[in-house]
Amino acid sequence: MKRALVLGTLAVACAAVAQTPDPTAAEFDKFREIMEQDNPAELFEVKGEELWKTPRGPKNASLEKCDLGLGPGVVKGAYAQTPRYFADVDRVMDAEARIVHCMITLQGFTQAELAKAPFSSLVRTPEPVSIVTYVAAQSRGMKFASPQNHVKERAAYETGKAIFFYRAGAFDFSCASCHGVDDKRIRTQPLPNFTKPEQAIRAVQGWPGYRMTGGVMHSLQWRLNDCYRQQRFPEPGYASETLSALLTYVTVNANGHVYRGPGIKR
Repeated sequence: MKRALVLGTLAVACAAVAQTPDPTAAEFDKFREIMEQDNPAELFEVKGEELWKTPRGPKNASLEKCDLGLGPGVVKGAYAQTPRYFADVDRVMDAEARIVHCMITLQGFTQAELAKAPFSSLVRTPEPVSIVTYVAAQSRGMKFASPQNHVKERAAYETGKAIFFYRAGAFDFSCASCHGVDDKRIRTQPLPNFTKPEQAIRAVQGWPGYRMTGGVMHSLQWRLNDCYRQQRFPEPGYASETLSALLTYVTVNANGHVYRGPGIKR
């Protein structure tokens, strides 16, 4: 009887802790809201628009015929409706993977060239990062609506779910180790549970994001790559089907929530 009473008391206490607002996270959210009024990401949006419209590459072509899912050249709302199935490649792609595909097919760049240094550093911002920032900005204020109509879109979701829960590597971690349960954190950073729609939005909200600690712009491809690095697990190839599937899982879970990015990250 006493044991049951103690366990019941502990359960109530844990529930109370779980429902207590995180003051550190709340203060940072307030700080980020103020910073985003003059978000440096806008500089990358401008650069991305220039890159989208300027003829470049071996074929001296622009990206204005790139089909992001809503028709050639249509960027308004496209980011919020990816990942999605593209019939011309018979696979599901996220926005960055699709932009890389267009740079290859329309402009003549090679996959190896674009994958050589795909992520931002203190001295270089890869062109796809600026382009995806521009494209993402055209979905600001719209609801995520990554489709699940095609059989391969549903398959990508299930594959992404399996990847999310797959444990491996030196630490036997998975994505779910940090983002599959409630009330976890790293230092002062709360870790949202991406399996829940009300929290899954934080997986995709604010990306691409301006990283204040480095002063550079990062895309979701970088974020996922860095998660694999922290898991001490082999990193997937740039713009790979693995990353598109994982992004399908978390984005579909976030469907219906309004996209506010590109944003600011710590």
